[in-house]
Amino acid sequence: MPTAIAVTSPDLVLPPTDRQTPTAAVLLPPERQPLGDALSAAQMLVEQHGYVVVLYPSTLPPAHRRRLYAVRSLLESDRIALLASDLPPLALGVLVRQLRQLSVCDFSPGVVASAARLLSHYLYAGAVLGSVARLDRVPVTLKSHAKSWVPGARFAVLTNPRPALVTLGGARKQDAKEGAEDAGRLAAPEFAARLLVAKGQLATEWPTGVLAPAWQVASVEECPLPESSAGWWGTARAVEFAAFLPDITVLYQLVSSVRREVCSWCGIELIGDRCGFCSAPIAPPPRSHRRAAGALAPGTRGTRP
Repeated sequence: MPTAIAVTSPDLVLPPTDRQTPTAAVLLPPERQPLGDALSAAQMLVEQHGYVVVLYPSTLPPAHRRRLYAVRSLLESDRIALLASDLPPLALGVLVRQLRQLSVCDFSPGVVASAARLLSHYLYAGAVLGSVARLDRVPVTLKSHAKSWVPGARFAVLTNPRPALVTLGGARKQDAKEGAEDAGRLAAPEFAARLLVAKGQLATEWPTGVLAPAWQVASVEECPLPESSAGWWGTARAVEFAAFLPDITVLYQLVSSVRREVCSWCGIELIGDRCGFCSAPIAPPPRSHRRAAGALAPGTRGTRP
């Protein structure tokens, strides 16, 4: 059975890209589900799939976060991974879908869980906003704050992998040269990407008409704006976008290329420097091994380890 992927909101469950991609379970907040029902649902997931990887936003309300940890504690289960993410809602939904794709591959649950950190580096997440007055995700200058009060103001914001903010000016239509210059100030993906766009209450075609050609994306996909996006970006006047690796073959090769380790605490297989299930960091090599490595390193002869 594939590793179960679970989320804390239906907004994070994007439509699958193929028939093989399974859906994700939704773990409801305390006000919508009694503790007993939450325990039963989580227990069923563990029994059916063996392991459960839960992704949730770092902005999740404290009561909902406590519910997740309470369920795992009461079940006394070491087969439930709880992974918080700083990604905006749309990009987090893309990451969830990528893990859903990988869950049916021949990866162990620990590798699937720890792949979340790896794949986050290959997500280009941002939005076009009508105001940055309440934006706290990237540094905003006083000048940009002031421009937020100008009617028709537009801002392009990139939060991942490197934060950036570009003032697009008013609602007037930009010419191709000016639009390309604006898009060029946002770091473009260095791989063949697909662009996912979620339109909200802001009337703009900049992501599809300017950003997509500038980034040379393979295709553009559209979906509804997640309900939590307005709170995350500080305004409902937003069009959110995310560029990502769409090909499962590329995702598989990327994860397969990373060296695998065994967690010294829970014994599960993983990639990267931290276990997704128990959060234990990879133990450093024994001191004797570090001494030997130092003695063999160029230019270290005669130095104290």
